[in-house]
Amino acid sequence: MKKRTRLGAFFCALGLIFSLLAGCSGGGEPLPPSQAHEPEEPMAREDSIVIATMSEPPSLSPTGHSSIAGDYMNLLTYSTLFRLDMEMNPQPHLVEEYQAVSDTLWRFRLREGVQFHDGTTLTAQDVKASLEWAKSFPQVKRHTDSVQEVRVVDAYTFEIQTAWPSATLITDLSFHANSILPKHLIDSGNDFSKNPVGSGPYRFRTWVLGDRLEFEAFADYFLGEPAISHMVWKIIPEGEARTAALENGDVDFLMDVENTDYQRLTQNEEMEVTQWLSTGPTWLMLNNEVSGLSNIWVRRAISAAIDREAVIAQALGGLGQAAIGQAPFNLPGYSQENAQGYDPQLAREYLQKAGADGENIQLSIICSSDTKRRAAQVIVENLAEIGIEAQVESMDLATYLATTTQGNYTGAIGGYTTSTMLGYMTAVFHSKSIGSTNKTFLRNEELDALIDQAQETTDRAQRLAILEKACALANSLCTQAPLYQPVELRAYKKGLQGVEVNPSGKLYFENISWAG
Repeated sequence: MKKRTRLGAFFCALGLIFSLLAGCSGGGEPLPPSQAHEPEEPMAREDSIVIATMSEPPSLSPTGHSSIAGDYMNLLTYSTLFRLDMEMNPQPHLVEEYQAVSDTLWRFRLREGVQFHDGTTLTAQDVKASLEWAKSFPQVKRHTDSVQEVRVVDAYTFEIQTAWPSATLITDLSFHANSILPKHLIDSGNDFSKNPVGSGPYRFRTWVLGDRLEFEAFADYFLGEPAISHMVWKIIPEGEARTAALENGDVDFLMDVENTDYQRLTQNEEMEVTQWLSTGPTWLMLNNEVSGLSNIWVRRAISAAIDREAVIAQALGGLGQAAIGQAPFNLPGYSQENAQGYDPQLAREYLQKAGADGENIQLSIICSSDTKRRAAQVIVENLAEIGIEAQVESMDLATYLATTTQGNYTGAIGGYTTSTMLGYMTAVFHSKSIGSTNKTFLRNEELDALIDQAQETTDRAQRLAILEKACALANSLCTQAPLYQPVELRAYKKGLQGVEVNPSGKLYFENISWAG
């Protein structure tokens, strides 16, 4: 069987990676019956595709969420000024050319003739309205707060004044929250979750909650009409059911492959499997505001008690690498200083240092997938060995996102995928991300200051040195217990061509087609 493996290439290119994403709150509903409709006839395979995904998106709007499931949908219907290439570098997308006028002033020129799905033409006025609108959503603040002012120069030229010299502006402009939308729809209060009108390669057709979403190719897409005209995304939470659906021919593509089914799929001559080492760590999130878990020695004890290799074997079938630091080890700016690996005896010593705070620890580990549940079961056994009782709690993704964002939990298996260390540190540890992606509710002025300093440092070498200090501090704070970085998988029927995935998981479906 032909098998596509990107893992080795990824490690070779690791030193070149220097340039997001990732889950939070939000909600979405299907269009009313008058607007949502069923396909009138079965789709022909040569111009259609059925994709299976584990989680329902929290919203179809580009704002109000930071979820990977939502980003999948946003990439279909919206376009951004820049977007990440396969090496995770931001490249001009809606922008034709740009320049830095000063440390805080940038000038951009748009492509001309880009059409929105409603037939209107994209101009600089739409850019100004979209970027200003995005700033009103606290969930995506870390990707919008550097934009101080957007000024329209002419129909296709605009300027962005930043509040400080921003090292991440161009990357931030590739984030889904900064998608460019029609100004007249923003002004009229359009609900972009129910009516996602953008300039992306696909137009929204219908969303049947808990079942599927359907899209059709946008004939006037500015990079050319996609080869695949009809697209269905089926929501299948159970990993084995997704694999069976691919094998049975019910679906063509798996966005979320159970690692435990890896051998089964790679041995199937009718399937292709793509794999890469994720830049998104998975951790046991610990609510730092909860009694007991607010004690740093308790958190260190929990982290030291976890046998990460056992977790990887049970949860991923061995397809992952142990993580002991608080940040992605395969991104520039990482430091392992102050990180703590598996050491049950040291974990017991940490609990003694915790004193009374370590006596009555209540820990319920909430999970939103089979993989997370398998990881949590190992952690429960590990913690029992040092005298901590924990339990596993399951919930659907939307409830999980809302619960962890609001802080109504003690522990949870979570993660965050990104393309830059600065983006990761800002999202996961900065206090301004509380209520969004800082779900441990860490508030540390020293760490905030280091992240802010890195944000304003445009010299790459200096910025990475600052980020290494921030990583070392985050390791010492041990706000959560690192577990692993997984080998991510995509599986699909042989005959699909143009499938490329970058290390942060981005895949552009408009480039995919069936071989003739």
